[in-house]
Amino acid sequence: MKQFQYMRPTKQKAATDAVAKDPTALFIAGGTNLIDLMKREVMQPEKLVDINMLPLKKIEQRNGSVRIGALVSNSAVAEDRLIVEKFPLLSQALVSGASAQLRNMATVGGNMMQRTRCYYFYDTALPCNKREPGSGCGAIEGINDQHAIFGFSENCIAVNPSDMSVALAALDATVLLSGPKGERRIPFIDFHRLPGDQPEVDTNLMRGELIVAVDVPESPYAQNAHYLKVRERASFAFALVSVAAALDIQNNTIQSARLAMGGVAHKPWRLFDAEKALAGKPVSEESFWQAAEVAMRGAKAFEHNAFKLKLAPNSIVQALKTAAGIA
Repeated sequence: MKQFQYMRPTKQKAATDAVAKDPTALFIAGGTNLIDLMKREVMQPEKLVDINMLPLKKIEQRNGSVRIGALVSNSAVAEDRLIVEKFPLLSQALVSGASAQLRNMATVGGNMMQRTRCYYFYDTALPCNKREPGSGCGAIEGINDQHAIFGFSENCIAVNPSDMSVALAALDATVLLSGPKGERRIPFIDFHRLPGDQPEVDTNLMRGELIVAVDVPESPYAQNAHYLKVRERASFAFALVSVAAALDIQNNTIQSARLAMGGVAHKPWRLFDAEKALAGKPVSEESFWQAAEVAMRGAKAFEHNAFKLKLAPNSIVQALKTAAGIA
């Protein structure tokens, strides 16, 4: 691991200024992903700005929403009474991720910032435009069983690994940011980026901006929600395909729906058209298959991940059935 400077500010402005002024500096909280990448020399910051002394560890109810501080651990969010009662989808997604030990260390902000687990990104001997822009995407003609079927580009077909982010995308969350130019808010679905011509840029954060909190609006989706994660083993594995499904059901009719997928794109993949297809429909397997068909429009597979073209719609239907209580 490359040597680095370390600082631990107690003021938020000091932290954001330190990163804004030094292009080699990065924030660190739990470090469950960043330290791993540093050991592998995939990322080599020259300065780490530890933000654990900042007062960003609260979960609090506000007018019409719940605010989750960026430094709240994944396990604390998953177990919090407010979250379990109002946003079971988020709690389920968090419990499905990593291991209990990692959830105890990982933070909300860090979970949002974790990098892809693409084999080619992690192996510095192989080409990867995300790690080394212009070197090529080894996955396109290589082993690509874990890779994207939506939103990819000729420069990158990697997927976002976060379970939490899929649930937050479905729940219409908003991210609160703070940086040298002050505070701003951004819809969660706009926080992560598709690869395009700059796959090395994962998010729409500006230099020096810090994730302060996530606001999740209260909604009618608590009663009928389910997070389904399909993976190669029962724990400590990333999703081949995951589905966050939430329904507002009145008199056996779907008033509205929220759907997002993980393991299929460079960012959490919100299924807006499928949500529209479900609105006003009766709760039935037929309705769910129609929505799944809509959701899969535009999907394209590579040599080793063609199974996702079948796995994804099956997962959507199963998640919707479980959420609706007819599984």
